[in-house]
Amino acid sequence: MSLAQVHYISAAPGDAEKTAGRFTAVGPGVSQALLAEIEPLVGYALPDGASDRPADAELRSLPQAFTYAALSDGSRLVGRTAPARGEGPAPVRFHAHAVHIPSGVPLPGDRLPVEAWRSPHWVSVTPVGGALPDPLGALPPGPAPVREGLDDFAVSRGPWLAAVLADLRRASEEAPAGGPVVLVERQNADVARWLGLAAVTLPRDSVERLTFTTYTRRPGSSALRVVGALPEDAAAAREAGLRVHVCADRPPVDGTPDMWARTAARVWRSRAPELFQEARELPGDPFAAGPLAVIALCNGVALGPEERAAAAGWAAERPYALDAERIGRLVEALASPGIDDRTGSEFDAVGRLFGALDGRCPASVTAPLAAMLVTEAVRGGNGSLELPRRDAFVGPDGEAIAGVLGPEILTELESGAGGARPVARTVQLLRVARLLGVNGTELLPGVVDRLAPALLAEASEEPGPPAFAPALLELLDEQFDVRTALLGALDRIAPEAPGAVARFLERVALPFTGTQALPHLRMCAEVPGAMTTLGRDRTAVWHRVLRAAGLSPFAEPLVLRTAVGLVWEDRAPTVEEARMLLEAATSDAHRAAGTWARLVDAALGAPADTEDATALAHDLLRAFPQEIGGRERAALQLLDLCRDLRTGAPEPGWAEQVRTLRDRAEPLEPAVQERAFTALVERLLAPDRPGAELYDFVRSDDAELIAAYDRAARAEPTRTRLRTHPAYAADCFTHWTAHPHAGPAWTTTAAALLDEVLRPAVRAMTAEAVAEVEETVGRTGSSGRANAFRDWNRSRALGRLGRRIAGRVRRG
Repeated sequence: MSLAQVHYISAAPGDAEKTAGRFTAVGPGVSQALLAEIEPLVGYALPDGASDRPADAELRSLPQAFTYAALSDGSRLVGRTAPARGEGPAPVRFHAHAVHIPSGVPLPGDRLPVEAWRSPHWVSVTPVGGALPDPLGALPPGPAPVREGLDDFAVSRGPWLAAVLADLRRASEEAPAGGPVVLVERQNADVARWLGLAAVTLPRDSVERLTFTTYTRRPGSSALRVVGALPEDAAAAREAGLRVHVCADRPPVDGTPDMWARTAARVWRSRAPELFQEARELPGDPFAAGPLAVIALCNGVALGPEERAAAAGWAAERPYALDAERIGRLVEALASPGIDDRTGSEFDAVGRLFGALDGRCPASVTAPLAAMLVTEAVRGGNGSLELPRRDAFVGPDGEAIAGVLGPEILTELESGAGGARPVARTVQLLRVARLLGVNGTELLPGVVDRLAPALLAEASEEPGPPAFAPALLELLDEQFDVRTALLGALDRIAPEAPGAVARFLERVALPFTGTQALPHLRMCAEVPGAMTTLGRDRTAVWHRVLRAAGLSPFAEPLVLRTAVGLVWEDRAPTVEEARMLLEAATSDAHRAAGTWARLVDAALGAPADTEDATALAHDLLRAFPQEIGGRERAALQLLDLCRDLRTGAPEPGWAEQVRTLRDRAEPLEPAVQERAFTALVERLLAPDRPGAELYDFVRSDDAELIAAYDRAARAEPTRTRLRTHPAYAADCFTHWTAHPHAGPAWTTTAAALLDEVLRPAVRAMTAEAVAEVEETVGRTGSSGRANAFRDWNRSRALGRLGRRIAGRVRRG
């Protein structure tokens, strides 16, 4: 092997060349282009405060720059730059001695660059007379191995260890981002020790990419990956945006998120660096935390919860990668009773590890993991744990854990806090109870009665399948008695909350295809498909859902309630749908099911122009005389009265009855009021209306009713009748002028109708028709009223007309 040597010395004051220094000896094969690259790498600047004329001891204490660099042609450079005693005007100069390593050629002895840190080969003077130095055939290491003393150094740098190792790992990548990592130490020898730590911790190819220098005054301009600096240069490095670790200052507070680096730091603090090579022999990413954490745990190194979880997760994915001895030691470390900081993610990883080892290893090996998992399931409340199989607990071990946890499980299941207890917790307790053989048969009915409504409430909080669904389905598959009891409880709930149960079944496919009847659950499961197939035809959907129950509403009225609740959950049926429901089941069935209230809602919520609403109201009053009361009864009676007003002969006093029923039905639905008022005023405007009813109406001076009367009188049917039927016009004139002192509402309305409705109608008549009106007014009233009509017909002044009408009526 032939390694060319290079010597370089700083310029003395007064040198002719305006340079920092010059090469005093260059071995063969080092071109001028490479020398241009090498010169800034071997440069040196004294630290602040250094003496111009140091004593020998001071000179020896100045920092040395040990450098490993990669050159543009693929070759490398290893060298040392150290202060040296000068002469004359330059009492302190620096001298660089370096070795050029051609591309693809390893260091002698296949050593790492950092091993040449203290090599006795480095000299501080150029060969006498600038003679060309001979190529080196060897580069012996320092007097002691590079690893010597690293354990103590690592322990002393414990607070910085993980963060520095994380940055050194990133700096060793093939294409690292950002500038160099800056290690700030008071002694540059400690920077070399950091590089020694990296050489032991990192894989060989990563170490060889890690270019460095142990000392520089200008970290921001360095092309190397790791640089050492003194404390006085730390601020400038931070301002340059570099990753700076001031290991000569107060320890850092924040930890690194790099789990591999944290694990490596624990290995160093445990003084076990040999574990790094052992971990590199395991499969997987060399910088994954799992392999290193496994080896660390197997060798008694204490790790944190995230590192333990990484170890368990890695081993769960590769159970074949560990021999029986290592598996046993790993299980022992993970299940150690002295650990008190386990997290949910660690338990989840341990659960996966148990699943991977179960059946592969003897039960005696995995039993500690099984005990750890069920203990956490009961005491820690971790509902996502992957529980072991039932046969994981056999013999004395199973009896012992059941004796400890069984009473705790039964006590919690028996407590009345089931409604507040998360579903996953109850499911987990039931599963662990069976796993340990704990008998909870007596508690099961109460547990299930609390669990069923909690399922619906918790599932409704978020869209999509609830998180507890997989564990719940496993529970129902494992325990037939729980499945039977829970499905029965949900079936009993369904008539009261059918929509909630249906939505739950859409998210969680419960197994109820067995021999249980479960009519309500079957209806809830049927409704989504029925609505998809039949769309807006709710009557057809109702028939299909009811058939899914397998029971007749005559035999089981509650299926009627469930079907109605599923199809019309958030709205009332239409009048046509309500009449279908009333005909499809007896009043006794609706009474027992409580669905009669939905039919009442349909009648009272129908639009004002729905013809069958009055007939439905009539039927409901007959079918449910005891159930319907209060406001709803008065509103239905008002609708029934509308029916009589339009199609029959209502009992006398119906004008007053409309007002009475309206007041009893407050707050009355606007559509019902509109229908009732319209029926009343249309009857009062009819030619054959009873005078007594009109009299009662007028004397009531009810503003709302009189306004409705005014609107009906102005409508086109009334105007047409006035124009074409003289007798009707005469009748309206008589009644609209007969009550001048009734009240302000009627007086104002009657005067407006005379002038704005009747007058245009009379003017549109022929002379013969007008004469007929006048004759009819006189015949049905008096001669004074006939004169009043003639006067009204000629006059335009309503004020005068009102006075004349009143005077003639009094004289008549």
